[in-house]
Amino acid sequence: MIERNIEARVHGRYLVDGPRGAQAPLLVSFHGYAESADFDFARLQEIPGVEQWVTVAVQGLHRFYRGRSNDVVASWMTKQDRELAMSDNVAYTTDVVQSVSKEWSTGKTLVLSGFSQGVAMAFRCAASLKQPVSGVIALGGDVPPELDADMLKRIPGVLIGHGTRDEWYTAEKVASDKRRLAAAGVPVEVCTFEGGHEWTSEFAAAASRFLAACRR
Repeated sequence: MIERNIEARVHGRYLVDGPRGAQAPLLVSFHGYAESADFDFARLQEIPGVEQWVTVAVQGLHRFYRGRSNDVVASWMTKQDRELAMSDNVAYTTDVVQSVSKEWSTGKTLVLSGFSQGVAMAFRCAASLKQPVSGVIALGGDVPPELDADMLKRIPGVLIGHGTRDEWYTAEKVASDKRRLAAAGVPVEVCTFEGGHEWTSEFAAAASRFLAACRR
């Protein structure tokens, strides 16, 4: 048996809202495993002051039904053909950013945000997009291992979110990410809150402050 790969055309889905034609800053977000763009978009609206931003929730290309329900959710990749999936995802996000920037006449400020599995997407895109990014918001997920210091140093600043009861993104992983980012010269702020693998109002407030700083 011989295994082959072939490129296929698929259509992605994203949700967007915000002020039009005002050179507004752009916030692009990536959901976690088995979530949807709808869920992620609602989460973004919890950030105080986000109405001043053009907000985009990008949905993963790999859709499926959650359990036995009719809820459509998605993921970003599996271990199978991982490198190809990463390339597809970055190209997809590049197209989304370019399309939204043109249609909504956004300004130069671009922040990428990720939750859980979406954190790796935020970092990969920040290191790969032609358009410079102003920062990365990362909650409940670690910096992907393939990004070296030269790639990470493109990021001007990072906000890391960590719940004290998060069994997946542990304090040890937070410390490891801080060391990697510091070695690349990237300023890091860590918001540690009482909670688990979740987005909380405390973290939303920290994200609001971080976004405000990215606009200066």
